Amino acid sequence: MKFKNLILGIAALGSVLTSCEKAFLDQQPQAVLSEAIYYSNLSQFQAGANDLHTNVYGWQVNSGGASGNNTYQILFDYGSDINSLSNAEGSGNNVTGTSDVYWDQAYSWLRKVNVLLSKVKTYANKDEIAGPTGQAYFFRAWHHFFLLKRFGGVPIANNVTQTTSDIVWGPRASRYQVMAQIVNDLDSAVLLLNKAGVTKVSTANNGSVTLEAAKAFKARVCLYEGTWEKYVKNTTDGDGTSTGAGVAGYSATKFTDYLTMAKSLSKEIIDGAQFSLWNGVDAVTSTAVANKAMYAHTSYFYLFNLEDAQSNPNGLNKSSNNEAIFRSVFDFTNRKGGMNLTQTVPAGVTRKLMDMYLCTDGLPVQYSPLFKGYGTMTSEFDNRDYRLTGLVYKPMAWYWGYNKYKTGSQYGIDITTLASATYQSIPNLTGQGGYGSRKFITESSLRTEYEESADYLQIRLAEIYLIYAEATCELGGGDISDADLNLSLNKVRARAGVAPLTHALIAPFPALTLLGEIRRERALELHGEGHRLSDLCRWGIAEAEMKGKPICGVYLTYNGVNTEFSTALNPNTTKPVVLPGTYGTTKITQSDIQVSTYAGIAPTKAGATISEIATNRNYALKNYLQPIPTAQIDLNPKLKQNPSW
Repeated sequence: MKFKNLILGIAALGSVLTSCEKAFLDQQPQAVLSEAIYYSNLSQFQAGANDLHTNVYGWQVNSGGASGNNTYQILFDYGSDINSLSNAEGSGNNVTGTSDVYWDQAYSWLRKVNVLLSKVKTYANKDEIAGPTGQAYFFRAWHHFFLLKRFGGVPIANNVTQTTSDIVWGPRASRYQVMAQIVNDLDSAVLLLNKAGVTKVSTANNGSVTLEAAKAFKARVCLYEGTWEKYVKNTTDGDGTSTGAGVAGYSATKFTDYLTMAKSLSKEIIDGAQFSLWNGVDAVTSTAVANKAMYAHTSYFYLFNLEDAQSNPNGLNKSSNNEAIFRSVFDFTNRKGGMNLTQTVPAGVTRKLMDMYLCTDGLPVQYSPLFKGYGTMTSEFDNRDYRLTGLVYKPMAWYWGYNKYKTGSQYGIDITTLASATYQSIPNLTGQGGYGSRKFITESSLRTEYEESADYLQIRLAEIYLIYAEATCELGGGDISDADLNLSLNKVRARAGVAPLTHALIAPFPALTLLGEIRRERALELHGEGHRLSDLCRWGIAEAEMKGKPICGVYLTYNGVNTEFSTALNPNTTKPVVLPGTYGTTKITQSDIQVSTYAGIAPTKAGATISEIATNRNYALKNYLQPIPTAQIDLNPKLKQNPSW
């Protein structure tokens, strides 16, 4: 791919691209240029660093070889307990393969990083190139962290690979050694980006890796590893001789250091006050918009589809997004998203997730007096978290968009007055259990499938608030002050229209805990953003949450009484939304199911549809890490397979 096809918006740090630089971007791709010629001045180092920005998963990666299909599998929580879209890895049914595209891709991208860093060593004025060098260290940490989460300990790629390199012929480094490498690289990134003044302000938050992004990513990494080492410990490491990567560098108390770093770094981001939660469609005031009330409190939905003035009823564009700390930039002209998000509906919804959403009083459905039950198709949506209606199509409600309705937004029209069921969300219980997902589904009238070009939000402020709350609660032995909750998690709940989490709120309900509620918030806020499976694993509860538990959908009966879903008709066809034979006794829950290790989540009762049966849910401890591809082991016998694979 030629550089001229990259978005220039993520290019210049500290200076605007000159005409000479643009001409240089028209040359051959970096991979086929002479490295000695390529890295000879600041502009070329910055262009190389710009290219590294495109070598991450975020929509379809149109640089570096990663495909949209591969991206779907890892970005949207497929196969988890809260996504109705299954896959073999999430169900625990995958087998050891000869190859793994994620292994190959990560090391391919790491080589490009290391080529740039190798040229830094011989460059005379290292301070001049501190910015792009710091960004390269960030991406080296980024790819190693990806490998760590997927495989555990892996060969560390911190030099350009040669035929004699340890990465080719040596053993795996332990996860603790990989973590040390990641932390060291992020420390270098922070130091250099700070020296170069590469900040949110200096880059106008244009998608470039900044000082704040490096700190935010390190906070994410430290929370992940801190909780992994606290709960999972070294149970997945193997001995490094016959299986796994071993335990070199393991310390039973290191997790506290990581959690302390996660808390400190997230607090720095919060106190810096450079970012704010996006509330661009909390209310609509434009006189050009009809039925403004139907768009109220829909910021969470439009945040993930923000592109241009046509993408939301307030006419906002990406420059209004002050929540993004690090984002992959896409653009309709220069770099389309390239994924059919509107047809694939990647952020599927389960019965468990629906019941995890709180009522506006801050209480779960089983405790809140505001909850209206499941009798009608819409009753469970009333008095609930705004994120619920931002994520899930409300049955028989009216929506613009391409998903099922093949229409673009026409905000000047009151959609509810149109005499056509084309615009209605009509349940279809032949597939994903009855709930339709909206997240990542554009309404723009200017886009068709594969043209959705909102930015992919890699790290955003809401996650930082949740990192601070979780790390603080973990360090506090399961306790966190109301003041710290107000500083962090309760800001996220406020955008969602949910009452603050306080000690007093949950005190009457012994099943509710502060840590459990913080974990709930991660599931709700970050659903479909690639965190759920790794969260369950690092908490050490993935097999308990998923093994033997079916994926369920809407209730056809509840407490022995038929719900509206069981009798509702499709207004287009006048046929039942539950087609005859679609669900038999084997596809309906027959008794109550305790769906979570956390008692604060309501059990699923008899009468719910099932889209994946319990016997297909086989997630186990071995699935916390994926198998090393056997072709790699054949080439290098010093690589040992992960335990139980």
